Amino acid sequence: MTGLSGVGLGVRWDFIDELLATQPALDFVEVSPENYMGRGGYYDEALERTVALWPVVTHGLTMSLGGVDPLREDYLTELSSFLDRVKSPWHSDHLCFSTFGGVVLHDLLPIPFKTSEVTRIAERIQRAQDAIGKPLAIENVSFYMHPGKSEMGEAEFLARVCEAADCGLMLDINNAYVNAVNFGFDVDEWLRTAPLDRVVQMHVAGHDWFTEADWKVCPAPSSTPYSHADALRDGVLIVDTHGSDCCEGVLSLLERALRVTGPVPVLLERDQAIPPLDALLREVATIKALWERATADAERATADAEHATRYAR
Repeated sequence: MTGLSGVGLGVRWDFIDELLATQPALDFVEVSPENYMGRGGYYDEALERTVALWPVVTHGLTMSLGGVDPLREDYLTELSSFLDRVKSPWHSDHLCFSTFGGVVLHDLLPIPFKTSEVTRIAERIQRAQDAIGKPLAIENVSFYMHPGKSEMGEAEFLARVCEAADCGLMLDINNAYVNAVNFGFDVDEWLRTAPLDRVVQMHVAGHDWFTEADWKVCPAPSSTPYSHADALRDGVLIVDTHGSDCCEGVLSLLERALRVTGPVPVLLERDQAIPPLDALLREVATIKALWERATADAERATADAEHATRYAR
Protein backbone atom coordinates (compact mmCIF):
# COMPACT_ATOMS: atom_id res chain seq x y z
CA MET A 1 0.00 0.00 0.00
CA THR A 2 2.93 2.34 -0.55
CA GLY A 3 3.94 4.72 -3.33
CA LEU A 4 2.50 7.97 -1.99
CA SER A 5 4.15 10.33 0.46
CA GLY A 6 4.15 13.87 1.82
CA VAL A 7 1.24 16.11 2.79
CA GLY A 8 -1.97 16.68 0.87
CA LEU A 9 -5.27 18.52 1.04
CA GLY A 10 -8.84 17.25 0.96
CA VAL A 11 -10.66 18.74 -2.05
CA ARG A 12 -13.85 20.65 -1.19
CA TRP A 13 -16.34 22.45 -3.43
CA ASP A 14 -15.77 25.70 -1.51
CA PHE A 15 -12.34 26.17 -3.11
CA ILE A 16 -12.05 23.68 -5.97
CA ASP A 17 -12.31 26.32 -8.71
CA GLU A 18 -9.49 28.38 -7.19
CA LEU A 19 -7.47 25.22 -6.55
CA LEU A 20 -7.74 24.19 -10.21
CA ALA A 21 -6.98 27.70 -11.41
CA THR A 22 -3.89 28.27 -9.24
CA GLN A 23 -2.59 24.67 -9.28
CA PRO A 24 -0.52 24.85 -6.07
CA ALA A 25 2.27 22.36 -5.47
CA LEU A 26 0.62 19.62 -3.40
CA ASP A 27 2.00 16.15 -2.83
CA PHE A 28 -1.47 14.70 -3.39
CA VAL A 29 -5.17 15.42 -2.93
CA GLU A 30 -8.02 13.37 -1.52
CA VAL A 31 -11.58 13.15 -2.85
CA SER A 32 -14.71 11.48 -1.56
CA PRO A 33 -16.22 9.38 -4.37
CA GLU A 34 -19.77 10.00 -3.10
CA ASN A 35 -19.35 13.66 -4.11
CA TYR A 36 -18.80 12.72 -7.75
CA MET A 37 -20.37 9.37 -8.59
CA GLY A 38 -23.43 9.62 -10.80
CA ARG A 39 -23.32 13.42 -11.10
CA GLY A 40 -21.59 14.24 -14.40
CA GLY A 41 -21.33 17.72 -15.88
CA TYR A 42 -19.31 20.25 -13.88
CA TYR A 43 -18.43 17.66 -11.23
CA ASP A 44 -17.08 15.22 -13.79
CA GLU A 45 -15.01 17.92 -15.48
CA ALA A 46 -13.58 19.11 -12.16
CA LEU A 47 -12.61 15.55 -11.30
CA GLU A 48 -10.85 15.03 -14.63
CA ARG A 49 -8.83 18.21 -14.15
CA THR A 50 -7.95 17.24 -10.59
CA VAL A 51 -6.69 13.80 -11.64
CA ALA A 52 -4.54 15.43 -14.33
CA LEU A 53 -2.83 17.74 -11.83
CA TRP A 54 -2.17 15.71 -8.67
CA PRO A 55 -1.99 12.13 -7.40
CA VAL A 56 -5.43 11.28 -5.98
CA VAL A 57 -6.47 9.10 -3.06
CA THR A 58 -10.07 8.34 -2.17
CA HIS A 59 -11.89 8.44 1.14
CA GLY A 60 -15.44 7.14 1.45
CA LEU A 61 -18.34 8.16 3.65
CA THR A 62 -21.09 5.58 3.27
CA MET A 63 -19.71 2.04 3.10
CA SER A 64 -20.98 1.35 6.65
CA LEU A 65 -18.44 -1.36 7.37
CA GLY A 66 -19.73 -1.75 10.91
CA GLY A 67 -23.39 -1.84 9.90
CA VAL A 68 -25.77 -4.77 9.74
CA ASP A 69 -27.34 -4.02 6.36
CA PRO A 70 -25.85 -6.07 3.50
CA LEU A 71 -23.05 -4.28 1.67
CA ARG A 72 -24.54 -2.50 -1.34
CA GLU A 73 -23.33 -4.30 -4.45
CA ASP A 74 -24.34 -1.51 -6.83
CA TYR A 75 -22.39 1.02 -4.76
CA LEU A 76 -19.30 -1.20 -4.63
CA THR A 77 -19.41 -1.80 -8.39
CA GLU A 78 -19.63 1.92 -9.13
CA LEU A 79 -16.93 2.64 -6.54
CA SER A 80 -14.58 0.11 -8.14
CA SER A 81 -14.89 1.89 -11.50
CA PHE A 82 -14.33 5.26 -9.83
CA LEU A 83 -11.13 4.07 -8.11
CA ASP A 84 -9.77 2.77 -11.41
CA ARG A 85 -10.59 6.07 -13.05
CA VAL A 86 -8.72 8.23 -10.52
CA LYS A 87 -5.94 5.62 -10.03
CA SER A 88 -6.21 5.68 -6.25
CA PRO A 89 -3.63 3.33 -4.69
CA TRP A 90 -6.10 2.40 -1.92
CA HIS A 91 -9.51 3.37 -0.62
CA SER A 92 -10.40 4.24 2.95
CA ASP A 93 -13.65 4.39 4.86
CA HIS A 94 -14.73 4.60 8.49
CA LEU A 95 -14.96 1.83 11.05
CA CYS A 96 -18.53 2.66 12.00
CA PHE A 97 -22.09 2.19 10.82
CA SER A 98 -23.74 4.84 8.70
CA THR A 99 -26.75 3.09 7.18
CA PHE A 100 -29.67 1.18 8.66
CA GLY A 101 -32.66 -0.36 6.94
CA GLY A 102 -31.39 0.95 3.62
CA VAL A 103 -31.38 4.54 4.88
CA VAL A 104 -28.16 6.59 4.84
CA LEU A 105 -27.95 8.20 8.29
CA HIS A 106 -25.46 10.93 7.30
CA ASP A 107 -23.45 10.27 10.43
CA LEU A 108 -20.53 8.08 11.49
CA LEU A 109 -21.91 6.12 14.43
CA PRO A 110 -19.77 3.99 16.77
CA ILE A 111 -19.84 0.22 17.03
CA PRO A 112 -19.36 -1.95 20.15
CA PHE A 113 -15.81 -3.05 20.85
CA LYS A 114 -16.65 -6.73 21.27
CA THR A 115 -14.87 -9.92 20.22
CA SER A 116 -17.92 -11.06 18.24
CA GLU A 117 -17.78 -7.85 16.18
CA VAL A 118 -14.17 -8.42 15.14
CA THR A 119 -14.93 -11.44 12.94
CA ARG A 120 -18.21 -10.03 11.60
CA ILE A 121 -16.70 -6.71 10.55
CA ALA A 122 -13.49 -8.27 9.23
CA GLU A 123 -15.57 -10.42 6.89
CA ARG A 124 -17.41 -7.32 5.63
CA ILE A 125 -14.09 -5.55 5.05
CA GLN A 126 -12.75 -8.53 3.09
CA ARG A 127 -15.88 -8.67 0.92
CA ALA A 128 -15.69 -4.94 0.25
CA GLN A 129 -11.99 -5.11 -0.54
CA ASP A 130 -12.55 -7.96 -3.01
CA ALA A 131 -15.40 -6.05 -4.65
CA ILE A 132 -13.50 -2.78 -5.19
CA GLY A 133 -10.29 -4.48 -6.31
CA LYS A 134 -8.10 -2.17 -4.21
CA PRO A 135 -6.52 -2.34 -0.75
CA LEU A 136 -8.93 -1.02 1.87
CA ALA A 137 -8.01 0.98 4.98
CA ILE A 138 -10.32 1.61 7.93
CA GLU A 139 -10.42 4.89 9.84
CA ASN A 140 -10.81 5.30 13.59
CA VAL A 141 -13.74 7.65 14.25
CA SER A 142 -14.56 10.20 16.92
CA PHE A 143 -17.57 9.37 19.10
CA TYR A 144 -19.35 10.88 22.10
CA MET A 145 -21.08 7.84 23.58
CA HIS A 146 -20.45 4.15 23.26
CA PRO A 147 -23.01 1.43 22.55
CA GLY A 148 -23.05 -1.34 25.14
CA LYS A 149 -20.27 -2.55 27.41
CA SER A 150 -16.87 -2.73 25.75
CA GLU A 151 -14.81 -5.91 25.96
CA MET A 152 -11.63 -4.11 24.91
CA GLY A 153 -10.35 -0.63 24.14
CA GLU A 154 -10.69 1.02 20.75
CA ALA A 155 -7.00 0.64 19.88
CA GLU A 156 -7.04 -3.10 20.58
CA PHE A 157 -10.26 -3.44 18.60
CA LEU A 158 -8.65 -1.67 15.63
CA ALA A 159 -5.63 -3.95 15.84
CA ARG A 160 -7.76 -7.10 15.94
CA VAL A 161 -9.98 -6.01 13.04
CA CYS A 162 -7.02 -5.00 10.86
CA GLU A 163 -5.30 -8.32 11.57
CA ALA A 164 -8.42 -10.42 10.94
CA ALA A 165 -9.27 -8.55 7.72
CA ASP A 166 -5.64 -8.07 6.63
CA CYS A 167 -6.44 -4.44 5.82
CA GLY A 168 -4.77 -1.08 6.34
CA LEU A 169 -5.38 1.64 8.92
CA MET A 170 -6.29 5.21 8.06
CA LEU A 171 -5.09 6.83 11.28
CA ASP A 172 -7.09 9.94 12.10
CA ILE A 173 -4.92 11.84 14.57
CA ASN A 174 -7.59 14.39 15.48
CA ASN A 175 -10.14 11.67 16.24
CA ALA A 176 -7.70 9.92 18.58
CA TYR A 177 -6.95 13.22 20.32
CA VAL A 178 -10.63 14.19 20.66
CA ASN A 179 -11.61 10.80 22.11
CA ALA A 180 -8.67 10.82 24.52
CA VAL A 181 -9.66 14.15 26.05
CA ASN A 182 -13.40 13.43 26.08
CA PHE A 183 -13.05 9.94 27.60
CA GLY A 184 -9.87 10.37 29.62
CA PHE A 185 -7.47 7.78 28.25
CA ASP A 186 -3.74 8.10 27.58
CA VAL A 187 -3.45 8.82 23.85
CA ASP A 188 0.20 7.72 23.74
CA GLU A 189 -0.75 4.36 25.22
CA TRP A 190 -3.51 4.25 22.59
CA LEU A 191 -0.86 4.76 19.88
CA ARG A 192 1.30 1.99 21.33
CA THR A 193 -1.65 -0.42 21.09
CA ALA A 194 -3.04 0.65 17.71
CA PRO A 195 -1.64 -1.20 14.66
CA LEU A 196 0.71 1.53 13.48
CA ASP A 197 2.51 -0.99 11.26
CA ARG A 198 -0.67 -1.05 9.15
CA VAL A 199 -1.02 2.74 8.72
CA VAL A 200 -1.20 3.69 5.05
CA GLN A 201 -2.28 7.31 5.53
CA MET A 202 -3.12 9.79 8.29
CA HIS A 203 -5.72 12.53 8.61
CA VAL A 204 -5.36 15.72 10.62
CA ALA A 205 -8.03 18.32 11.23
CA GLY A 206 -9.24 20.91 13.69
CA HIS A 207 -12.00 20.64 16.25
CA ASP A 208 -14.17 22.96 18.31
CA TRP A 209 -15.02 23.21 21.99
CA PHE A 210 -18.60 23.30 23.27
CA THR A 211 -20.02 23.95 26.71
CA GLU A 212 -21.98 20.92 27.85
CA ALA A 213 -24.52 23.06 29.73
CA ASP A 214 -25.95 24.99 26.77
CA TRP A 215 -24.14 23.38 23.82
CA LYS A 216 -22.57 26.60 22.60
CA VAL A 217 -19.17 27.04 21.00
CA CYS A 218 -16.62 28.28 23.52
CA PRO A 219 -12.99 29.41 23.19
CA ALA A 220 -10.34 26.71 23.00
CA PRO A 221 -8.43 26.23 26.26
CA SER A 222 -5.27 28.30 26.50
CA SER A 223 -3.41 25.68 28.55
CA THR A 224 -1.58 22.83 26.82
CA PRO A 225 -1.80 19.93 27.40
CA TYR A 226 -5.48 19.91 28.34
CA SER A 227 -6.73 16.82 30.15
CA HIS A 228 -10.00 14.97 30.64
CA ALA A 229 -10.02 16.23 34.24
CA ASP A 230 -9.70 19.80 32.96
CA ALA A 231 -12.63 19.26 30.57
CA LEU A 232 -14.81 17.86 33.38
CA ARG A 233 -13.91 20.79 35.61
CA ASP A 234 -14.74 23.32 32.90
CA GLY A 235 -17.84 21.50 31.65
CA VAL A 236 -16.68 21.36 28.04
CA LEU A 237 -16.54 18.78 25.26
CA ILE A 238 -14.43 18.63 22.09
CA VAL A 239 -16.37 18.01 18.88
CA ASP A 240 -14.67 16.83 15.70
CA THR A 241 -16.02 19.58 13.45
CA HIS A 242 -13.14 19.92 10.98
CA GLY A 243 -13.93 23.60 11.47
CA SER A 244 -10.68 25.13 12.72
CA ASP A 245 -6.92 24.94 12.34
CA CYS A 246 -5.08 21.96 13.81
CA CYS A 247 -4.22 22.71 17.43
CA GLU A 248 -0.82 22.24 19.04
CA GLY A 249 -1.94 19.02 20.74
CA VAL A 250 -3.00 17.40 17.46
CA LEU A 251 0.19 18.45 15.66
CA SER A 252 2.33 17.16 18.51
CA LEU A 253 0.51 13.82 18.41
CA LEU A 254 0.98 13.68 14.63
CA GLU A 255 4.71 14.18 15.06
CA ARG A 256 4.93 11.40 17.65
CA ALA A 257 3.00 9.03 15.38
CA LEU A 258 5.17 9.82 12.35
CA ARG A 259 8.30 9.02 14.34
CA VAL A 260 6.93 5.47 14.57
CA THR A 261 5.32 5.01 11.15
CA GLY A 262 7.88 6.80 9.04
CA PRO A 263 6.93 8.73 5.87
CA VAL A 264 3.28 7.80 5.37
CA PRO A 265 1.13 10.44 3.61
CA VAL A 266 -0.75 12.94 5.77
CA LEU A 267 -3.88 14.79 4.68
CA LEU A 268 -5.39 18.02 6.02
CA GLU A 269 -9.20 17.98 6.21
CA ARG A 270 -11.38 21.08 6.47
CA ASP A 271 -15.18 20.92 6.19
CA GLN A 272 -16.60 23.85 8.16
CA ALA A 273 -15.66 27.54 8.52
CA ILE A 274 -13.42 27.02 5.51
CA PRO A 275 -10.86 29.85 5.24
CA PRO A 276 -9.36 31.24 2.02
CA LEU A 277 -7.30 28.74 0.06
CA ASP A 278 -4.08 30.62 0.86
CA ALA A 279 -4.66 30.02 4.56
CA LEU A 280 -5.21 26.29 3.98
CA LEU A 281 -2.04 26.08 1.94
CA ARG A 282 -0.07 27.80 4.72
CA GLU A 283 -1.37 25.18 7.14
CA VAL A 284 -0.36 22.43 4.70
CA ALA A 285 3.14 23.97 4.60
CA THR A 286 3.34 23.96 8.41
CA ILE A 287 2.32 20.30 8.50
CA LYS A 288 4.81 19.47 5.73
CA ALA A 289 7.68 20.98 7.76
CA LEU A 290 6.62 18.85 10.73
CA TRP A 291 6.32 15.80 8.47
CA GLU A 292 9.82 16.26 7.09
CA ARG A 293 11.32 16.67 10.57
CA ALA A 294 9.51 13.69 12.09
CA THR A 295 10.12 11.30 9.21
CA ALA A 296 13.81 12.21 9.07
CA ASP A 297 14.05 11.41 12.78
CA ALA A 298 12.25 8.10 12.18
CA GLU A 299 14.67 7.16 9.40
CA ARG A 300 17.67 8.01 11.59
CA ALA A 301 16.27 5.95 14.46
CA THR A 302 15.75 2.98 12.13
CA ALA A 303 19.28 3.29 10.74
CA ASP A 304 20.77 3.52 14.25
CA ALA A 305 18.82 0.44 15.38
CA GLU A 306 19.97 -1.55 12.33
CA HIS A 307 23.56 -0.46 12.93
CA ALA A 308 23.40 -1.46 16.59
CA THR A 309 21.95 -4.86 15.72
CA ARG A 310 24.51 -5.51 13.00
CA TYR A 311 27.51 -4.82 15.22
CA ALA A 312 26.20 -6.28 18.47
CA ARG A 313 28.30 -9.25 19.47
